[in-house]
Amino acid sequence: MKISIIKIGGNVIDYPEKLDEFLALFAKFPGHKIIVHGGGVMASRFGESLGVMPEMVDGRRITDKDTLDIVTMVYAGLINKNVVAKLQALHVNAIGMTGADGNIIRSIKRPVKDIDYGFVGDIQEVNTDLIKHLFQSNLVPVLNAITHDQNGQLLNTNADSIASALATSLAKEHHVNLYFCFNKSGVLIDEKNESSIIPLINEDIYEELKKENVIHSGMIPKLDNAFAALQKGVHHVWIGKAENLLLATKGKLSGTIIERHRYDLY
Repeated sequence: MKISIIKIGGNVIDYPEKLDEFLALFAKFPGHKIIVHGGGVMASRFGESLGVMPEMVDGRRITDKDTLDIVTMVYAGLINKNVVAKLQALHVNAIGMTGADGNIIRSIKRPVKDIDYGFVGDIQEVNTDLIKHLFQSNLVPVLNAITHDQNGQLLNTNADSIASALATSLAKEHHVNLYFCFNKSGVLIDEKNESSIIPLINEDIYEELKKENVIHSGMIPKLDNAFAALQKGVHHVWIGKAENLLLATKGKLSGTIIERHRYDLY
């Protein structure tokens, strides 16, 4: 079975026209597919309106009880059901889910080490049997960034990590491609210059770019998840703009390809 895991972030979700354009492309996307979404931009805005200011460390959100309530309402409610409704209008029979629904993703609360991230989940298990049954029923899962610990506690979980965990779990038996869609053309040398795209990154290049501080902040966990997925059997990982998604499926240079192998480019 060929499966595509496609992650979209707040920079797509937060703008109705961009979301509509992406979902129209997604509806045409071939084969079995899953959307994974966050929504941090919208969650931060809602939180600020309620006097709960976002706190981030290395691109990760600190999630206290008030923040957990906000992200659950925004991710699992407003955003998720809006995406599902729009897909239904495009004749895509989507089903919106948190990790708690069908016990599809079980996590544990991240242990406190140097930083206490609060109610943040680290993924432990993916229910791939349920995903297979959903595909057999011609349903398209739309998963948001809320998981659970199977003891009644919801947990805010990085959407990139969810996409990566889904991809690696399914890759044990299936051909899986992983796509990270965000607001840039790919990984850039200069984040203000869209033409400075890095077309391919392998492990050696990645380490050098981190040392030179070309790659930093929120891009680090995204690329860490990409390499982790490749190491566990995912066939292909791509990062780029949502509107270039279909071009990526046709092998056209439209974003950054993440390549596991180390080799001398020179």
